[in-house]
Amino acid sequence: MSRYVTEFVGTFFLVLTIGLTVMNGTPMAPLAIGSVLMAMVYMGGHISGAHYNPAVSVAILIRGKMEARDLVPYVLAQISGAILASLAVWVILQDTFAPAPAPEAGLVTVLLAEGLFTFALSLVVLNVAADDVTAGDSSHGLAIGFTVMAGVFAVGGISGGVFNPAVGTGPILVDALMGDGTFDQLWIYWAGPLLGGVAAAGVFDLQHAD
Repeated sequence: MSRYVTEFVGTFFLVLTIGLTVMNGTPMAPLAIGSVLMAMVYMGGHISGAHYNPAVSVAILIRGKMEARDLVPYVLAQISGAILASLAVWVILQDTFAPAPAPEAGLVTVLLAEGLFTFALSLVVLNVAADDVTAGDSSHGLAIGFTVMAGVFAVGGISGGVFNPAVGTGPILVDALMGDGTFDQLWIYWAGPLLGGVAAAGVFDLQHAD
């Protein structure tokens, strides 16, 4: 149970920070997002592995670093944390938020942006936090947080900079229920990140083939 609680809490504060910084127009929002993810990784890495992301959980499952029976509870905890955080943003700001691609961005471009940076994030997690060689290395939180921060700076204005199906699901669901949003874009934030996570697991095998 402690692992699922940790996944819930870590995802909650990640999505809460995303919602509040984006809705407030914080100029350096990606820095705040990367920083809170880094902090949550340090908070929960030794308990749950600090995935906070279904795509990362899938990559770690493929690598054999988590039990198959844990995948669904992990994902449910992550999505629940994202939903509650999105509701908290609505309570605090009396408004909803939801990620969305830029109007001029094509579908392939958006999927590529989400997939590539989820690939980068998952590959970093696999190498710094889910590999026996780097076990105990205290730099993993910094590496993971900086990867997300770089991704949001790089393609946030193109794809929404989600890289995480839970981060897509919670805000979009609450926006649809409490605001005037729709579920039209939700599949993008599952398809792109999951493809990126699966690809990262494959590349990790190639990196460690010898």
